[in-house]
Amino acid sequence: MNVELTRQVRELRETVARLHAELTRYGLVAWTAGNISARVPGQKLMVIKPSGVGYDDLSAETMVVCDLDGVLVEGDLAPSSDTAAHAYVYRAMPEVGGVVHTHSSYATAWAARGEPIPCQLTAQADEFGGEIPVGPFALIGGDDIGKGIVTTLAGHRSPAVLMRNHGVFTIGRDARAAVKAAVMCEDVARTAHLARALGAPAPIAQADIDALYHRYQNVYGQPHPAKETR
Repeated sequence: MNVELTRQVRELRETVARLHAELTRYGLVAWTAGNISARVPGQKLMVIKPSGVGYDDLSAETMVVCDLDGVLVEGDLAPSSDTAAHAYVYRAMPEVGGVVHTHSSYATAWAARGEPIPCQLTAQADEFGGEIPVGPFALIGGDDIGKGIVTTLAGHRSPAVLMRNHGVFTIGRDARAAVKAAVMCEDVARTAHLARALGAPAPIAQADIDALYHRYQNVYGQPHPAKETR
């Protein structure tokens, strides 16, 4: 790697390691489950969590670098067992700069039911632009999960998909945006579950969902580049 690429990869390794702490902070993962990756801009490379390593033991040095076929390029540890899925998403969706996978409890409960989360909250309309869809069941280890993610999200505004009987995958323009989507997905899933336990949640008209999504995506917050999160 040249000097500039080495610096870029080093910064991404630090960022991805640091972002994993957000998954534990928001209670989205247990033990060693879950992972974050980030595309190296302009390169056919990604930085991803190593397989089976506890969150307290993650650092820039433990992150690994793979190419977009999932082949290890740099690092001393084996990459995540979801590496092939992440790599497929990056190959198929060039606009994606970050991918997150969690087994967060409420969202994964919807995935276990094989049921999308209907859009009955303004916060969901803001962030996801409609329902959070369900993707097909696929075994871990190959790129079938990645294929399911890409196929399911085609035509959806949602940056999150509930993979049937598995868990949550989210995408974003960068790793931080994908983490935010994972946090918001679990928040929405929990509230939707509680609302259903109380009775029949009230629907939101599609025109209102569209208006809410447009406002949040294009008007809400501070002018770019200061715009961050809710």
